Amino acid sequence: RQRGEGFDFLGYRFEAGKRWVRRKSLRAFKDKVRSKTRRTEGKSLRQIIASLNPLLRGWFGYLRHAYRTTFRPLDGFIRRRLRAILRKQEKRPGRGNTGTDTRRWPNRFFAAAGLFTLAEAWQQASQSRC
Repeated sequence: RQRGEGFDFLGYRFEAGKRWVRRKSLRAFKDKVRSKTRRTEGKSLRQIIASLNPLLRGWFGYLRHAYRTTFRPLDGFIRRRLRAILRKQEKRPGRGNTGTDTRRWPNRFFAAAGLFTLAEAWQQASQSRC
């Protein structure tokens, strides 16, 4: 239960009484998201979200017991990638991480498009079923 003393096992990092996602697993997950959200694919947002959702659901289904702060930054990473695609489709340069882009395409825009949200899924999974 000491900080810095832990071990990796089956995609998790057990340290200080908490269960984190292993760095290697996070890197692999982000690489898979990057491969599905390339700006030069020429696919519509709906097609990209349809190909992303099974990956997100499966990854969350396996690693949902990780510490709660894991999921919100990953959601932000995914939405930033999608905003960059939308900018590219409008022939505008940039990576999709400006305040203007966030106001233009807020989180609810992606929720309405059907994007699976890791943080919301964790919220629902942590609720009592009684």
